[in-house]
Amino acid sequence: MRIGFIGLGNMGGPMASHIIAAGHTVTVHDIRKEAASPQLDKGAAWADSPRAVAAASEIVFTSLPGPKQVEEVALGEGGILQGAEPDSVYIDLSTSSPTLIRDICATFQDKQVQVLDAPVSGGPVGAQAATLAVMVGGDKAVYERVKPVLDVIGDKVSYVGGIGCGEIAKIVHNMIGICSLSLLAEGLTLGVKAGVEPQALLQAIQDGAVGQGLMLNYMVPEVVFKGDFDTARFALRWARKDVGLATELGREFEVPLKLANVVEQEFVEAMARGWAERDSSAPFALQEERSGVTVRKTS
Repeated sequence: MRIGFIGLGNMGGPMASHIIAAGHTVTVHDIRKEAASPQLDKGAAWADSPRAVAAASEIVFTSLPGPKQVEEVALGEGGILQGAEPDSVYIDLSTSSPTLIRDICATFQDKQVQVLDAPVSGGPVGAQAATLAVMVGGDKAVYERVKPVLDVIGDKVSYVGGIGCGEIAKIVHNMIGICSLSLLAEGLTLGVKAGVEPQALLQAIQDGAVGQGLMLNYMVPEVVFKGDFDTARFALRWARKDVGLATELGREFEVPLKLANVVEQEFVEAMARGWAERDSSAPFALQEERSGVTVRKTS
């Protein structure tokens, strides 16, 4: 296929190279022409603008820093919209705004150009190894048509839902990962200051339920998705006690535990609801109530 690729940084460069290696005819562009040297050496053609890339391509990919750059490259002067042909496909791999990609999709429809959002996760190492997770939003028939190309850049390509859903999934993924690091910081500084060697503490965590992926692999699919907060696998009152022990230890050793204290207040609120004998996951229902949505498996 004739494929265009715009944005050849630490993520985009390796992805473009994999597409070239798969035998496709590739046209590339970057704001720095020197960034395209590895792809040009592998046989890619250079285009002087996103518009020229689109005019030469059946599928155009962008891998850009954020919403501002995506909007400029897609809709701006000399952008993809001005060069794209009817029945071509624009796929944004950036971590960007779901509202923006929905607006772009609506605008591109006037030229009969299909749009998918397909942000990736796995970092430069995953990009180099073609082991990225690719979270795709948009028309499912279009997704199925272009999936063989997406499979070239990642080994975990999944359809998430309508346009913008890929971006939403990626934003939530990153939020959880980034915030989890702050919680790890609280826990590890508490454990080390209270007297445990870092390596031993890490091993203990890895060996326990947390390190074995209990939350994502069991609690979410088997408890939250089923709304089964009444079966007390580990009673809320005991979880409240354990979090309280952690915040007490933090005060003893003068380790600030901002996140743990917030979680403790969630458990206090749940206890005040009379939920002491419910499962320790029951505070999840507090967030559902505040948000006006339930997180349940639909099929």
